[in-house]
Amino acid sequence: MTKREEIIAYCLTFDRVYEDYPFHDTNWCVIRHKDNRRVFAWIFYRDGHIWVNVKCDPQWRDFWRQTFEAVLPAYHLNKEHWNSVILDGSMPKEEIQRMISESYDLTRPRKHNRK
Repeated sequence: MTKREEIIAYCLTFDRVYEDYPFHDTNWCVIRHKDNRRVFAWIFYRDGHIWVNVKCDPQWRDFWRQTFEAVLPAYHLNKEHWNSVILDGSMPKEEIQRMISESYDLTRPRKHNRK
């Protein structure tokens, strides 16, 4: 996965999500949950590559950063909970998809038990 269209298309396969351009800047695309409007993927062009910021469990954050050179502390987001993935072709597609899927799960609406 190295193209913006590939990442956006993959993100849109998740249930109840939509594409948004919140900064009126076509360089920045976010994919949000319809039910809570939370972002699970920030997609942008920087330094010659497409990047995607994804939320991660802090227990996995350092694993991803140590395993892949293309994974860095998130650009413009909380570095404890978010990673940036540089889509330079060095990372297996399945691992990128796994990180996006985890981000989706971490940001999706919570079901509340009402009594």
